[in-house]
Amino acid sequence: MFSKLPQRLSAPFGLLGDEAKLAFPSQPGGIVKLWATRNIPERDSYWEQYFVLFDSASDVFSLIAPHQIRRALVEAPENVATLIRVACTRLSTLLTDHTFPEPTATATSATVAAFTSTIRKASGGTSERNATKEVLNCLRILQRVLPIIFDVQGESNAFELELLWKNEEVEDLEDGDASSSAPSQFVIDDEDDSDIEDAPKTPVAAAPPNTKPKKKLPSLGEKLFNNLIDLMFCCGFTLSPKIQVDHHKINYVIWEKGIGSTSDAAAASAYDNNKTEVLRLLLVLLSRQIYVPPGLLFTKPSLYTLHFVQQIPRRDVLTILCSLLNTAMNSTPSEMTIGAMAGKLPYNHLVFKGEDPRAKLVGMCFQVLSVLLDFQSGTAKDRTEGPPENQTSAPTPKTNSFRYFLMKLHRTQDFEFVLNGLCGILLQQMHTMHNLLPGARKPVPYVHEAILFFWKMIELNKKFQKHVLESDKCMDMVGYLLSYCVEVKDKPHQHGLCRAISYIIQSLSAEPAFGIKLAEPMKAHLTTQWNGVATGGDFLIHAIYSIVATTSGTLNSLYPALIIALSNSAPYFKNLGVTASARLVQLFTSFANPVFLLADEGHPRLLFFMLEIFNSVINNHLNENPTLILDILTSHKAFEDLAKFTLASGLREVKRVQMAKEELAKRANNNNNADNKGKGRVPDEVELGGDAGAEKAKLLQHESWNRAGSLEEAAGSSPTTRSDSLESSRVMSPPPGGEAGASSPLSEKARGKLREQTRSSSSLDVVINIDGLAASIGRNGFVATQEWVTSWQQGLPLDTVLVLISDLLVKVQELQNSRKVNSATAIREFLSNVSVKDVLPPPSPVIARQFVWSDASLVWLTSLIWGEVYVRGMTPLGIWNGTNVKLFHVKHSQNQPRQITETVTNVVGGFLRRTTSDNQTQAARARIG
Repeated sequence: MFSKLPQRLSAPFGLLGDEAKLAFPSQPGGIVKLWATRNIPERDSYWEQYFVLFDSASDVFSLIAPHQIRRALVEAPENVATLIRVACTRLSTLLTDHTFPEPTATATSATVAAFTSTIRKASGGTSERNATKEVLNCLRILQRVLPIIFDVQGESNAFELELLWKNEEVEDLEDGDASSSAPSQFVIDDEDDSDIEDAPKTPVAAAPPNTKPKKKLPSLGEKLFNNLIDLMFCCGFTLSPKIQVDHHKINYVIWEKGIGSTSDAAAASAYDNNKTEVLRLLLVLLSRQIYVPPGLLFTKPSLYTLHFVQQIPRRDVLTILCSLLNTAMNSTPSEMTIGAMAGKLPYNHLVFKGEDPRAKLVGMCFQVLSVLLDFQSGTAKDRTEGPPENQTSAPTPKTNSFRYFLMKLHRTQDFEFVLNGLCGILLQQMHTMHNLLPGARKPVPYVHEAILFFWKMIELNKKFQKHVLESDKCMDMVGYLLSYCVEVKDKPHQHGLCRAISYIIQSLSAEPAFGIKLAEPMKAHLTTQWNGVATGGDFLIHAIYSIVATTSGTLNSLYPALIIALSNSAPYFKNLGVTASARLVQLFTSFANPVFLLADEGHPRLLFFMLEIFNSVINNHLNENPTLILDILTSHKAFEDLAKFTLASGLREVKRVQMAKEELAKRANNNNNADNKGKGRVPDEVELGGDAGAEKAKLLQHESWNRAGSLEEAAGSSPTTRSDSLESSRVMSPPPGGEAGASSPLSEKARGKLREQTRSSSSLDVVINIDGLAASIGRNGFVATQEWVTSWQQGLPLDTVLVLISDLLVKVQELQNSRKVNSATAIREFLSNVSVKDVLPPPSPVIARQFVWSDASLVWLTSLIWGEVYVRGMTPLGIWNGTNVKLFHVKHSQNQPRQITETVTNVVGGFLRRTTSDNQTQAARARIG
C-alpha cells in the first residue's frame, strides 16, 4: 500500500527543505569545491547546480556565505573567474533561447510551480527545465559574488580588468557592420568620443593591404550590461507579453505611463519581482565606487558606472530614465482599488508580513536614479563654462547622459507629473507620522530616496525648480520636508538626511519666487503641531526654530544653512505672527549667549545672519511687522550688550552663571531639594550654565521675558541680566548730545561715537582667568581670544538695529507710560505707521546666498546616497554584508536578544512606532555626517 511513497524523507513529507540545497554549503561537490579543486573547466557539470538549485534570492544569499567566496578568491581565484564567465555566458545564451521566458503569468503560479518542483524532487521524479529560474539565478549569483570581488580588489582592479573589461581581437569578416550601427544609435556621442574611441583603430587603418583588419569584441562587462538592458525590456519577463511583436521578445518601451509615454500597455505587476532582480544586479555593479576611499573618489572612478552613463546608446538611456522615473512617480495609487483600500487599513502591515513587491521596485528605481544622477567621477564630472568670476557647470551627453537628459526635461506636464508624484509620497509619509492610532500605518520605505531625488531634480533642472517655486504646491513641499526633518532630527542616523533637507531649503529660499510664496497661507496637510501656523513665513520660522532649539547643539552643521534660508527670505517677511516674531528674537539671543558664542569659531556667523534678518525686515517691511519690531525694542539690551561685547565681558557672564548654578545646588542640598519656584528669574538662568548645547536649548525654552505683556515686565523680569526699566536702559546707552539727542535721530558721526565708546569700554573690564575659562568653553580644542572676538565683532551689521532702538525706544516708552486703555494696541498702531528711513543707514543690497557645490560636498552627498542604499540592502538579503566599505563609515550597533523583543514589536510595534524591519535597519546604520 505504501510501496510507492518516497523512501527518503529528510524533512517532514520532503516539502520543508530540499536535501540538495541543504547539503550545498558542506558537501564536497558543493561550494567547497570552488576552492578545494583548482582550474575547474567551464564545461564541467559542477557549475550547473548554481543555476538550477536555488529557488529564491534568499536561498543564494543564505547558502553562499561571503567568507566562502573570499576564501575561493585567495585559494583558487581562477574558479571564481570561471563562475563569473559561466554565469554571464549562460545569461547571454538564455536570452536567445526560445524557452525563455517561461509563460508564468503570476507570482502565485510561480509559487505553485516551485511547490510542484519540490514534490517531484522529493518523490524522485525529474523536473522540467525552467529558463526563467535559471536567468534569475544567474542574476543572483552575480549579485552575491561581485561585492566580494570589489572588496578584495579594493583600489586595485587588476582582476576585474582582466576578467570583465578585456577585449578580444578577431578578424573583421563583415567590414565593420557593428561599428557603423553603434554610432547611429547614439549620434550625440560622435564628437567627443572620436579622440578616445578611434585612437586604437588608427594603426589598423595604416596597416599594409595584406593584413586582415581586426575588430574588438565586446568585453564580458559590456555584454553583461547589454544583457541587463535587454532583460529590463523583455516581454514575458519584465514587460507584459501582450506587447510582443512576432518572435521579438525584446521591446524597448517605457515601463509605465508618464514622461515619454501615455500608455500602460507594457506594465504588468506580475513581473515587479523580476524587475527588482535586474535592478539589484545593476545597483551591485554601480556599487564598485563604495570600495574606494573618499579621497580617491574623483581620481579612480568606477568603470562600471562610467560605461553605463557614457557608452550605452541614447535610445537605451532615454528608455531606462523614463521607465525608472515613471515607476517611481506612480508609486502612490491614484485609483481606489480593493488593494489600495486594504493597504490603508490600520495595522494592516502588522497582520500581513513580508515585503511589498511594488514598494521594493519603487525603492530600487529611486536608488538607481539617485546613484546615476549623482555620479561625477573622472570624466563624468560636469563641464565648467564661463569666466572665472561667474563660472557655471553643467552635464553634457559625454560626461553623464542621465544627468544631461534629466536636465533637458522641459514640458510642463512632465514637471507636474514629477511634482505630484513626490508630493504624494511625502504626504503619505505625513499620514504615517501622526495618526489617532499611533503606528497604524507603515512608514514609506523610500521616503529618503525620494527626498534626495527631489534635490537632484532642482539641482540639475532649473526649469523644474522654477516650476516648483511657481506652483501652488511649493509651500506644500517645504512643509513636508521641514516637518519630516523635525520628526527625525533626534535620530543620529538621520542627521545626514536632515542636513540634505537644510541645503534644499537654502537652495529654494535663494529664489525671489520663494519669498513671494511666504505670504500665502499654509494649505499642506501637516502634523497637528503646526495647526496654529498661518502663513508660509510663520511656518518657516517655527520649523527652523524647532530644529535649532531642541537639538542641543547636536546639529550644528545644519544651523548655517537654515539661518541662511531665513536670511534669504527675510526681505519678504510680512505680517509675522506673535509667536514667529518671538522665535526670531529668541534665536538671536540664544546665539548671542556667551556660552554658545565662544564655544566654536563658526558660531559668530550665525549672529551675523540673524542681524541680516532684522535689517532686511527693518529696511523692507518695517510697518508690516510691528510685532517683530516691538520684540526687538523689548530685547534692546541684548543688542546693546553685543555692541560692546568683549572676551572678558562674555567670560564674566559665563562665570556668573556658573557661580549661580553652584549656589543653587548648595541651596537645594540645604533645603532638602525644596521647591525653588517663585524666587525670581535667577534659578531659570542658573540652569543655563551647562555646556554650550544645553545652554542654548534651555535659553530658548525659558526666555519668557520676550513674551512679557508690557515693556516694564520684560525689563524687570530678570534684574541680573535685563534693565530695571526702559528709562534706565536708555541711560545705559545714551546717544551723544545729551538728553536733547534722545528723541532726535542719530547722525553718522553719533553712530561712530557710539561704536567707539562701546569698543573702548573693553579696557575697563575686570581681569579674570581668561585662558582657563575660555579653554573650558571651547569645543574640539578651540580657545577664544580677544583678537578673534574683535575680528568678528567689528563686522557685525548692528548699526541699523541700534539706530532703530535709539530712535523708537523712547517714543514707545512714552506710549507705554501713557497708561491708555490698551497701550499694546497703541504701540502696534504707532509702529505700523512710523517712518525711520531718513535716519537709518543706507540699506545693503539684497544678496541671496545659494548653496555652492564643492568637491567636499559632492563626496558627502555620494556617501549619503550610498549609505542609504547600503542600509536598505541589509534587509532581507544583506547584499553588501561582510564587506569592508571604504567610502563611508558603518557603525554596527550591538545585537539584542530577539526572541521576546521581536514578538513584542510585532504585536505592539505600531504603538512604539517601530516595526521588525525598522529594528533590522537600525541594527547597523551608515553614519554619514
